[in-house]
Amino acid sequence: MNTYVLKLYIAGHTPRTQQAILSLKDICENELGNQYELIVVDVLERPHLAEDEKILATPMLVKELPPPLRRVVGDLSNRELVLIGLDIAEKKPL
Repeated sequence: MNTYVLKLYIAGHTPRTQQAILSLKDICENELGNQYELIVVDVLERPHLAEDEKILATPMLVKELPPPLRRVVGDLSNRELVLIGLDIAEKKPL
């Protein structure tokens, strides 16, 4: 199994960012076991990283590895959409 490298960009410590962090940690622990590295980047503390990565909205999750690169925006509360966005689950046909 590939190790997932995930970066979560947040803006400060708000209830919305805390919800995104908790939701993502729950998803990672239940779906990826110990096969992930999670890096949380506060764009208010490190704005140059957000600028380099062209982060326009937060919270934004970026899956750097395994390829392809994927981005998911929002509080990450919709587990199914996060899994599809990370290419962990397939989109169900209508």
